[in-house]
Amino acid sequence: MKKSNVIYKAFNLYYEGFKNMTVGKTLWTVIIIKLFIIFVVLKLFFFPNFLKNNAGEGNEAQFVGEQLVERANPE
Repeated sequence: MKKSNVIYKAFNLYYEGFKNMTVGKTLWTVIIIKLFIIFVVLKLFFFPNFLKNNAGEGNEAQFVGEQLVERANPE
């Protein structure tokens, strides 16, 4: 690859920047751990699969449709 290539220059900028970090590596580690906690741990414990628990196998679309109609017309 040519050293004058824009993609190579952009890659090299980020590569050298991350390689020479000291405090930044610790901060990126903290960010990655927080994202893991937010998207994995909280999803597992606080957001159950409501559709799987209430709709039968293969009837998910029908269940969602019924719920939308029922909530739109609460007669």
